[in-house]
Amino acid sequence: MLKFILAPLFALALLNIGSCINLTPDHAPVSISEERPQIIFDTDFGGDADDLGALAMLHRYADREQIDFLAITSWSNEAYVIPALIAVNTYYGRPELALGVRETPQWRTEWNYNHAIAEAFPVSANATQHVEPATALYRRLLAGAKDHSITLVTVGPLANVQNLLLSEPDEISSQSGADLVNQKIKTLVIMGGQFPDGVTANGPEWNFNGNMPGVTQFVLETVQRPIIFSGYEVGEALKVGRELNAHPKDTPLYVGYKFFSEHAPWMSDQYAGEILDNASFDQTAVMFASAHETSPFWTLSAPGRLSADAEGLAHWEETPNGSHRYIILTERTDDAERYIAEAMTHIPAP
Repeated sequence: MLKFILAPLFALALLNIGSCINLTPDHAPVSISEERPQIIFDTDFGGDADDLGALAMLHRYADREQIDFLAITSWSNEAYVIPALIAVNTYYGRPELALGVRETPQWRTEWNYNHAIAEAFPVSANATQHVEPATALYRRLLAGAKDHSITLVTVGPLANVQNLLLSEPDEISSQSGADLVNQKIKTLVIMGGQFPDGVTANGPEWNFNGNMPGVTQFVLETVQRPIIFSGYEVGEALKVGRELNAHPKDTPLYVGYKFFSEHAPWMSDQYAGEILDNASFDQTAVMFASAHETSPFWTLSAPGRLSADAEGLAHWEETPNGSHRYIILTERTDDAERYIAEAMTHIPAP
């Protein structure tokens, strides 16, 4: 996800965290469990490296049976995003993980790390045959799910969620997308916004604007399920990346982060041959979603309601009956950074 603030530049182109997390490795295949979060991950993979770090963490949590990792949906339709995502999933032992992509014309972004990963870890043409439109994948998964059972984690602009909400009854389900979301989603975890002010110093946070007027506004008005927000200020306070210079170089994590450090427009002028620290926006969202809502690294705000205008400028209103809350970091930021770095650098079993 591109978590830097909207700017003309873009237009051009563990520590022990308590009993809630089991750190015992277990790479056996998992079955669906009502006790584990059942997670769909919606990402704008390929721009900011935090999406890659968050995906690595999700695979780690799945290996250790902390979550059931159901699917990935991609906001991005960059030319190499699908082979890159499949390459990462294959590396972690899940080549057939359900994968959907937003139905929008394909584009190419030279500084995205997708091509670097796809080139270093090539997959066959047949490996992409299970990819489907994101809306169809969402509808299929939600139609087959139990009520209020799915945790949807979004770490990019919310267009895939809007498309789902707008979808009509079809051969997959007789329900509308809005009805499916409000019946089947347990919690929506959104990386986006800034709290409590609702806007960064330089304008709307990227995921809430995304050069897509009205999307965030529509989603917040339509979804009737609990929403937890991990705001810009949370990920900006937690920097990881330099630890990856000691990580095996023949891994997607190393390849992606190194390419990002060298080529991302807001990073390249600092690059001196090694991977740089980067904000952990998306990692905080998946960490929350997997941790059964408790951790020594954060507390939650009082209940409230977040609204947004068409440009993604958000307004927070505290209200006792509100179904929205946002993450507030505790003072253990150093511990949180070490945990994120450890969780990202998980090496899968052979």
